Amino acid sequence: MHPVHPQLARRRLLQLGLAGTLAGRWPSVRSAESPPAWPARPLRMVVNFPPGSSPDVLARALNLPLQQALGASVLVDNRAGASGMIGADLVAKAPADGYTWLMTAGSTITTNPFIYARMPFDVEHDLMPVAAVARIVLFLVVRPDLPVANIAEFLAYLKDNPSRLSYGSAGNGTGLHLAGEMFKSQAGVSALHVPFRGASPALQSLLAGQIDFLFDPGIALGHVRSARLRMLAVAAAQRSSLFPQIPTLQEAGLAGFDAGTTHGLYAPHGTPAPIVERMHAQVNRALLLPEVRRQIAAIGAEPSALSLAQFTAQMLDDSARYGAIVREKQIRAD
Repeated sequence: MHPVHPQLARRRLLQLGLAGTLAGRWPSVRSAESPPAWPARPLRMVVNFPPGSSPDVLARALNLPLQQALGASVLVDNRAGASGMIGADLVAKAPADGYTWLMTAGSTITTNPFIYARMPFDVEHDLMPVAAVARIVLFLVVRPDLPVANIAEFLAYLKDNPSRLSYGSAGNGTGLHLAGEMFKSQAGVSALHVPFRGASPALQSLLAGQIDFLFDPGIALGHVRSARLRMLAVAAAQRSSLFPQIPTLQEAGLAGFDAGTTHGLYAPHGTPAPIVERMHAQVNRALLLPEVRRQIAAIGAEPSALSLAQFTAQMLDDSARYGAIVREKQIRAD
């Protein structure tokens, strides 16, 4: 087990291979010795969250395009548990030969180092980024009988009723929890946090009227469309293309508010650069395909065909933002 000190997490991301790539820790394609013909056998894409989760949806959306582009089978292998660390650890300790990949939520990289005192793998040395896949957007939704019609009224209602409202999350230290705490901190309001064992139970509690609001990762969109829930704001830097009429929390006065996270593909550290660059290129090409984009939009996310430098910058920004709220609220995982 490797101890992780929160104040070092940003530096560790810089060393992850994320920024290490930019600093020259990865050999360039020109200088790297060419690996044997690749791929020569099926690839394994480990998803460190359960079937139906957003990383799983992304892995399966990319599956067929990658198989067609690479000329080899890509087997999706769900290894969920411990906030994604079981699957991530498996990949971190796998041979760096281009046959084992990790499709993960951004929180595994940007949040876990802050909320866990010890981790089973070392993010500084054991994983390297390959490609961003999608920016996961959170939506602020409330029960429909709450006497508010928009985000301004909701903020006023919270201030008039301190600590009387409650919000749900997928558990302590999860993205939904951090979004709620960021919201409370920036808006200057108070509300009770109710952790659940996953986003789905939290949604069911909201639908039953047992809690008052939720930062939804996309699973409530059908209920919003059927008016069983009311969407008040997008917890991201930009409005959602799915709900362009819904303002962001930044527009509501919460400067710089962004509770999004980038899901992406990683490999064991030391995977040959030509293989990594080929996979990066094929993922970005797949993200242009209408069917892939449709599947990403179905979970309320936005495709993220980024360069590695852009991916790095985004992960560093996310890490700094989430690290700050974890330290402020002294949040720890269950």
